This record gives sequence, C-alpha cells and structure tokens, in this order.
Amino acid sequence: MVSCSTLDAEIKSELKHGRTCDASKLVGIKLGERSLEKNIIKIVFDRGSYLYHGRVKALADGARSSGLQF
Repeated sequence: MVSCSTLDAEIKSELKHGRTCDASKLVGIKLGERSLEKNIIKIVFDRGSYLYHGRVKALADGARSSGLQF
C-alpha cells in the first residue's frame, strides 16, 4: 500500500506549516500520485468521526485531483 504525510521530505520542503488546508491538499495529491504508481485507482475514504470539511475535505479534494476514485 502507500502512505504520505507532511513529514515526508518532498512535502516538507514545499510547506511552511504542516497544519493547514494547503498542506492537506498537497498530501492528498502526493497520496494520489503514489497510489496510481502502484495501480491503485479506486479507494474507500473513511473519515472516522471527523466532519467532512476543512483539512479532511482538502485531503480528499487533492486525492481526487490526482485521479483517484472514491
């Protein structure tokens, strides 16, 4: 499988702060790219008890923009 976080070297160099919607969107984009490299196209997004807004929504939007299907 794949993983991604704001602590990854590729992402950390592009961010000033890791706790923003912009950071979440960037993580989503990188997660989508890494998933597609491994031929993972369709995923299930479990947001748990978190509302679908803010950083959770930004992460999902970033992953969708990379081509992942939810």
